[in-house]
Amino acid sequence: MKLKTLTLALLATTIPTTGVFAAALDRSGQSISAFLQPDNYFEAGISILDPTVEGQEAGTSPTRRDISDMGDDYYFPSAAVKLQVTDKFSFGLLYDQPFGADAAYKGNNAFVSNPGVDTILPKTQLDALAAAGVAKVTAYMQSDAAKQAIGGLMQQGLSQQAATQAVLAKASEPLVALSKGLADANANLGSGSTAVEVDTQNLSMIFGFQPTKNFNLYGGGVYQTIKGNVSLRGTAYSLYNGYDAKIKETGGVGWLAGAAFQLPEIALKASVTYRSEIDHDVDAVENLTVEKALDANPAVLGGLGVTPAQIAAMKSTGETKITTPQSVNVDFQTGIMANTVAFANLRWVNWKDFSIQPYKFGKVSEAIGGLVGRPNGFNLVEYSDDQYSVTAGVGRKVNDHWAGNVSVGWDSGAGNPVSTLGPTEGYWNVGLGVQYSPTPATFISGGVKYFWLGDAKAQTGAQAGGSDYVAEFKDNNALAYGLKLGYRF
Repeated sequence: MKLKTLTLALLATTIPTTGVFAAALDRSGQSISAFLQPDNYFEAGISILDPTVEGQEAGTSPTRRDISDMGDDYYFPSAAVKLQVTDKFSFGLLYDQPFGADAAYKGNNAFVSNPGVDTILPKTQLDALAAAGVAKVTAYMQSDAAKQAIGGLMQQGLSQQAATQAVLAKASEPLVALSKGLADANANLGSGSTAVEVDTQNLSMIFGFQPTKNFNLYGGGVYQTIKGNVSLRGTAYSLYNGYDAKIKETGGVGWLAGAAFQLPEIALKASVTYRSEIDHDVDAVENLTVEKALDANPAVLGGLGVTPAQIAAMKSTGETKITTPQSVNVDFQTGIMANTVAFANLRWVNWKDFSIQPYKFGKVSEAIGGLVGRPNGFNLVEYSDDQYSVTAGVGRKVNDHWAGNVSVGWDSGAGNPVSTLGPTEGYWNVGLGVQYSPTPATFISGGVKYFWLGDAKAQTGAQAGGSDYVAEFKDNNALAYGLKLGYRF
């Protein structure tokens, strides 16, 4: 069962699409396998994902229209260089794009604006506001205060009917102002469709110490950038129908640490790697199309129970903090027969503690949160569970030029219901990889994976943490491709 070190290294690089579609915003899987290759090593690769994510309005949505494919194709590159500086010290630079999102709704549904039809609040709430206003006016007109006001006007020479109409008009002014303001707000909701794009980049600088040929202790720093755009449109988002946020690219610093053990005689290799969370203080440019209409019609927010202090807070500016999650990767492989290895990867990502609340978005949510039972506000995106994923398979070297593998994978997802900006809940997948080595020092590998995406109920930020949802996505899938080039020197 003995495998040469070079053979083992080749088999370990035959599947370049690991982690290409996972829970929440997880994208690359953050592998450090390149750093654990023997001697000096370089690789560059690219992965491409083609998802199909379709659904239907459901839950609190008053209609049940179909939602066509909202998952956009995307690709992301990776690269790594590892240098064995001495027998005991190694150094590596790894580049990947660990987290991201790329989606856009289309068609006729609750996530696409319908100007002239969409309203700032659901019709049931608008009807309730109108009914409450009418009831308040009716109660006042039956009160002693109203009777005294009518009597005072009659003493000034008005008829009882004219005096009653004048008092009624005065009492109805807040209701009229609210009605006009709501009409203006409805006319200034957004146009277009809901879309999201998030991109991150990681550059990991790793230093390794090998006290013996069997052990490798490593750690280093990570520089990460993040940027993105999000647009909320359609009746699903109520007041936020017309919200845009542009997250300017910003950087943050974190760290990683780990240990590896190997027994080349039996092709055994095991490693565990921890990556820290990374904080970003982001300058997000936010816009809410309905804001000017609300400013011009203070009766709207007043009628919704928003206080002057909350209105002032909505107009303030500040930084947005985004913290990308900590994670742990465990990798294992061992020889099971001549030229054949079994391998497995386990990954945990702390999505449960992750959330995004752009500054203005948060202040508006605090102002209107009482309308949806969230008096302390709510997040644009949050997740209820941590992510766990497992990939396992078998790789085999056919001859000096060809090797291949098969694998199966499972991902837990990050909770259900999920965000409308990424409405899938985990997956199962199967993968096939093949590698060609024209020389002992070079190789080219390719892989393909098919994903059965988990069914999910999708909820807006205002619904997160509860059981309400606005859409349901079922029977979806994705196809991933990958290509990698490698060189040993």
